[in-house]
Formats: sequence, C-alpha cells, structure tokens
Amino acid sequence: MSDLQFTRTEAPRLSREEREAILNDPGFGSHFTDHMVSIVWTKGEGWHNAEVIPYGPIPMDPAASVLHYGQEIFEGLKAYRRPDGSIVTFRPEANAQRLNDSARRLALPEIPEELFIKAIHELVTIDADWVPSGADQSLYLRPFMIADESFLGVRAAERARFLIIASPAGPYFTGGVKPVSIWLSEDHARAGRGGTGAAKCGGNYAASLLPQQVAAENGCQQVLFTDSATDDTIDELGGMNLFLVRSDGTLVTPQLNGNILDGITRRSLIQLAKDRGHAVEQREVTVSEWREGVAQGTITEAFACGTAAVITPIRQLKSTDFTIDVGDAAPGELTMSLREELTGMQFGFVEDRHGWLDVIVPAAELVR
Repeated sequence: MSDLQFTRTEAPRLSREEREAILNDPGFGSHFTDHMVSIVWTKGEGWHNAEVIPYGPIPMDPAASVLHYGQEIFEGLKAYRRPDGSIVTFRPEANAQRLNDSARRLALPEIPEELFIKAIHELVTIDADWVPSGADQSLYLRPFMIADESFLGVRAAERARFLIIASPAGPYFTGGVKPVSIWLSEDHARAGRGGTGAAKCGGNYAASLLPQQVAAENGCQQVLFTDSATDDTIDELGGMNLFLVRSDGTLVTPQLNGNILDGITRRSLIQLAKDRGHAVEQREVTVSEWREGVAQGTITEAFACGTAAVITPIRQLKSTDFTIDVGDAAPGELTMSLREELTGMQFGFVEDRHGWLDVIVPAAELVR
C-alpha cells in the first residue's frame, strides 16, 4: 500500500502577498491551503485513486451514508517550521493508529499507517509555503474519513473516502496563556459505557456543543464531563484531557475507560513528566477528590491538554452548587514548564529525545 502513487492536480495559488497577509494573523481554522488529499476505498478494491487536488467542495450524493448515519471520523495534528526552515510533524504514526482505532469502532476501513503518513507528506510538501514561521504558529492538519456510499439502509457503508485538509494556525491563546474557568456539566453526558467516547468522531463533539453553550452562559470557556453512570467520576473536557497536580509533584489523570479519547498530547505529557521523575497516576479521578484536594492544599494545579492549545491552565471548576478555585496559583509552575518543554520540542528549541518528530521537508530542500 505504501507503493500507491498520488496524482497531482495543481491548484491556482494565492499570490505571495495574499498568502503572507493571511499568515501574519491566521487565527484558527479560518483559512485553508491551496490543496487537499483524497483517497477512495471500496469493499472490492480497497484503497485506490490517491490524489492531491485543489482545495474545494466535495461532490456528494444526497443519499451518502455519512449524512444519514454519521459514519465519520477525524484526526488533528500540526506541521511546524523549525528555526532552520525545515518542516516537521509530531508523532503522526500515533494519529494514524488512533484514526484506525476510531475506524474500527465506526465500522469504517482502516488505512495503512504508511499510507496515512505518506498522504500527510504529500500535502505538506506541495503546500509548504503555507507553514507559518511566527511565534507559536503552525499548520493544522485535519485528516478525516467519511462513508460516501449512496444508499439508505442501516449497515456499514461499502465505500469511503479519506481526505486531508490544512489550515494555518496562530497561537491558541491571544495575549499569552491564561487560566480558564470550566463548567461542570450535570445534565448532559458526552459519552456512555460501550459508546463511541474513545473514538474521535463528530458525534462526540456534537454532543458537547449544547453543554458548551451552557458553560459560556455561566462565564466559562470549557465544559467538564463526568461518567454518566456516577456523576462524580471525571471523564474529560469537551475536547481535551484533564490533569491534576498534587503538592508532591504527582500528576493524576483519568484512566482510559472507553469513554475517554486517548489524547496524543496526553500521552506525550505523561512521558515527559516521567522523564523528570514525577509519578503519574492514571486512575479513576472524581470531582470530590479535586474539590477536597484544593481545599486541603494537596492539589495545587490543574490543566487540560490537546493538540490545538497544547496545555490550558485551569483556574476554576464551577457548578450550580460550588466552585473549586485554584486561585493565584494558576497557571502552575509545572503546568507551564511541561508546556514549554513540549512546544519547545515541536518547534525545534528542545531536543527530541524520543524520536517523536517526523521530518517532511529538510532545511536543505526548502526554498521559500
């Protein structure tokens, strides 16, 4: 499958001046590069028709199964321009593995890891000029898969399409990293046991949108979900994993239980913390433990993590009945130190001790 060759159809390109104007202030998810990747899968032929084509609308039959039964999954990762001009991605093989985990749960075809990575290379190479070089800027990559067989009937589709689009991204935090308040969702759940919580599919995020609106109405920037069976056991935020930091330097994070997405940033932070000698506990974590720990001074920091923001310091957890307030200690020292180490590795200022970076465009080959 790694021998599958991509055909290229060049897109009309923005002028250098137009592109640079966008890259000066790209925002997040507002602008898109000139090209995208498309690969077709059918039950009879497997993966075929690999293309790099101009970015644009996807022709789709109104009966396409994704529109009716939600067979859709996606990933998120970034390409970074380093000081020498080279372009790298961070742990793309982990994204490929997680996409395939999601594919199995949603009854979609798995894509070979080498083909996933090759597709990333194809898109980033042709659109290398879109990888920004400003502070905390990157090219956000969105691989996704949809079932696009045209039929009405509840069964797994026999045709699917894998695509990748890319969007230049500025710093997630405008004005620097600031602690956020999060809202405890008591009336809505993100996922249930045996459901799709561990898959990265659109339905999980759709389920978080109404609670996110409730959070905003209560002055919070994110929402925290608990296990629907217990109301106290923490799962994750709307789109991020959670960590608590104890006063002895131990990191505590909810264990993967089928409801929680196996975050690649989460995995990386666990490894970096262990490298420093910190204990990391992956276990059941409750709101009650968090509340009591802050009151007693045994829990001193809290943060959420994900690809987009890397680390988001948490100052408060608010609910209808109580508020857990870390106070002036947020953002915590360990929180920010881990963030600086991980982003430093991604952008080329810190040694990549674990071989997590995949070089797409070496400095010697890049001409801007």
